[in-house]
Amino acid sequence: MTPFRLSVPQSDLDGLRLRLAHTRWPEPETEPGWAQGVPLEYCQELCRYWEREYDWRATEARFNALPQFVTELEGLNVHFVHLRSLNKEARPLLIGHGWPGTVMEMLDILEPLSKEFHVVLPSLPGFGLSDKPATTGWGIGRAVKAWDELMSRLGYDRYLVHGPDWGSYLAGAMAAQLPERVAGIHITLPMADKPEEPVEITSREQARLAELYQWWPLDSGYAVIMSTKPQSIGYGLTDSPAGQLAWLVEKFWSWSDHDGDVEKAISRDRMLDSASLLWLHAAGASASRIYWESYRKVPNLPVGVPTGVSSFPKDASTPRAWAERRYTDIRFWRDHEAGGHFPALEHPDLLVQDLREFARAL
Repeated sequence: MTPFRLSVPQSDLDGLRLRLAHTRWPEPETEPGWAQGVPLEYCQELCRYWEREYDWRATEARFNALPQFVTELEGLNVHFVHLRSLNKEARPLLIGHGWPGTVMEMLDILEPLSKEFHVVLPSLPGFGLSDKPATTGWGIGRAVKAWDELMSRLGYDRYLVHGPDWGSYLAGAMAAQLPERVAGIHITLPMADKPEEPVEITSREQARLAELYQWWPLDSGYAVIMSTKPQSIGYGLTDSPAGQLAWLVEKFWSWSDHDGDVEKAISRDRMLDSASLLWLHAAGASASRIYWESYRKVPNLPVGVPTGVSSFPKDASTPRAWAERRYTDIRFWRDHEAGGHFPALEHPDLLVQDLREFARAL
């Protein structure tokens, strides 16, 4: 395992600013607001901030304060953070991330979690710090094997897994395939098929399902594109920082909990942390390929290990009665009153508390 330090050449930062300064902009949207995507005025404002004020070096220094390494797993050099706890009773906790986030999404929760957990945070291949796969086959199924091997190399025979987004898929797959290794999972996106027999769900769950059924057809175009033609969209994402930023920020806006101003939920610096990491490593296409590899291809296998769920109102969510058919040993379930798809960014304190309570309930 080789120690790692993030160090972006100054010429790359200068090149980013130059490209931002020479962006060729489209005309304004014909429908006010976000109905057609990121409004021109906001995108221009955010790009100006990225060019002139955002401090990548501050984020880089914060990230480099964490112990990081690279090791070869499943044919690729994989980057990971390994933050050992000083607590003698600490449990190992593997954290998975998703898209449009990166490992940067988890920065606010790592130190607080290390008070009770040995934290391991690997970066998915293609997301900027681990190698980019050069062949097909590196999806969630491959990550299950790789991440378990990583935990073995670190000396952890039994461990917990947490994840939002793709991390929730990963946690479920690891629990289903490795119940002797995974002591429990905590997820924010429980995925379960609708039961064939009628089950009772709450009025709140009914309202959320209705909202999801209305919202998803209008918001799923990104997934269709990246799961079918990631190379085509990758050219634009890799060549235009403004284009990549708009592609990411649309999801930060759509999936977080706010009153129309996304920065009330997630600061522009935190959105730009992940956008910068992906841009500086030319990862627009490679990060998209997780959808080509795994979107609608990860089966909802039965999970018998202890499970915890933190459900946030602006995130897609499965009713508990549905989830219980798949996750048969739910030890913790909390319906929060606020928050969306990015709890590590929107409400890191709530997420940390939930993880602690879930672990103590085992």
